[in-house]
Amino acid sequence: MKRIVARTTAFLLFFTAIFAYNTAEVRAEGVEVSAQSAVVLEAGTGRILFEKNAYQKLPMASTTKVMTALVALEYGNPDDVITVGQNASGVEGSSIWLSAGERMTLSDMLYGLMLASGNDAAVAIAEHIGGSVEAFVDMMNKKAKEIGAYNTHFANPNGLPDKNHYTTAYDLALISAYAMKNETFCTIVKTQYKTLPWEGHEWDRVVKNKNKILWNYEGGNGIKTGFTKEAGRCLAAAAQRDNMQLVSVVLNAPDMFNDCMALMDYGFENYDNRIIVKKGELIGNVAVKDGMQDSFAVYADEDIAYPLTDDEFSKVQKAVHLKDEVKAPVDKGQVVGTVDLWLGEEKLCSVELKSACQIGENSYSYHLNKLLRFWINAKACDM
Repeated sequence: MKRIVARTTAFLLFFTAIFAYNTAEVRAEGVEVSAQSAVVLEAGTGRILFEKNAYQKLPMASTTKVMTALVALEYGNPDDVITVGQNASGVEGSSIWLSAGERMTLSDMLYGLMLASGNDAAVAIAEHIGGSVEAFVDMMNKKAKEIGAYNTHFANPNGLPDKNHYTTAYDLALISAYAMKNETFCTIVKTQYKTLPWEGHEWDRVVKNKNKILWNYEGGNGIKTGFTKEAGRCLAAAAQRDNMQLVSVVLNAPDMFNDCMALMDYGFENYDNRIIVKKGELIGNVAVKDGMQDSFAVYADEDIAYPLTDDEFSKVQKAVHLKDEVKAPVDKGQVVGTVDLWLGEEKLCSVELKSACQIGENSYSYHLNKLLRFWINAKACDM
């Protein structure tokens, strides 16, 4: 659990602090969607490639379950066995036909949640992970704020209508992009069919994913459909081609699948995840005071990429900010500066630069202390 929290915290820092989201209106000629609200963004950086009313608060129906699955995976164990309670059995709407007392692993329950959109599975998961539906919903709302989905509020884990249950296309895209970093989540939402055990029956359940993106769109790998009379048709969709993962979200969209495909078509046709700084590229040099060496070179320890059009790529500027000098000792991985990437007056991202080596101290006081420690240890041995 501690490792999960550590990885989550590290990613949150990367996702919300390193990259600067462009929240200005982004429209494009030739892109028309039926949705009341829509957005497509690149998942790694969060850059918006197109949006329409992306910050309007709207109900989101069963796309809610993206957050339900995410919280369950971060706080639960897929091998946990869930015993279905009375509250879960018989929940209205879409279902995987759970019965009170039935047992199923969290992993299988999540497949029922995301492929068949089981409202009963959502309640069973919530009670298992949170102890109660109310406590689990609090966890969902806390997670939304951590991710940066500030205009989202959950009232239940399944998306059934409630006046206090809403999101925005932008918020749901942020949540979806974050969830797609979880390998188990990705495996579940790109699965087309899944056989689930069915206690007390001679046959198993076979559930089919309701997301047509998986069948009809090149690179389609998620995520979740939704529909209620109040919310209309909603979809969080995802596709990956080469090194670019797109997430598109439409809310109240009569033609939701074609809407999302049109949005992702626009993204893939006009943007590429361009490598602006290459791994191993020399960035500069930093002087070392009182060190075993006078200076060290700073290299990029990973590729730095950003989704850009051809025209934008030619205009990107790099601004390197390195410390003039650091005092020894220098630790490997010690932050010694940043490189900022700019497109005109827009700051695309800021990435930390770190020392690739460890440099020991070489000063009079260091050697004096070393000599004293040696003398004290020698005297102790003589005794």
